Amino acid sequence: MTRITIDEVKHVANLARLAITEDEADKFAKQLDAIITFAEQLNELDTDNIEPTSHVLDMKNVFREDVAKPGLPVEEVVKNAPDHEDGQIKVPAIID
Repeated sequence: MTRITIDEVKHVANLARLAITEDEADKFAKQLDAIITFAEQLNELDTDNIEPTSHVLDMKNVFREDVAKPGLPVEEVVKNAPDHEDGQIKVPAIID
């Protein structure tokens, strides 16, 4: 007995605006049932002494120190801009 019916697959496909055939609905129902069966195997594991984790590796803060550094000089930034004035890049207006 499958836990995912063909009607449920069709309903989800309709919600996702996907056109699927009867054969595809049957195929997807079987594939989704196999995925659920595989995932249910995790319920058989004893996880009582396992600490919850958000990452599989023991990682602390992997980000660099947030230190302010001087940016590029204005002349360097605007040198390749097609149009600039007073150290600012001019762009076409998008709102009238």
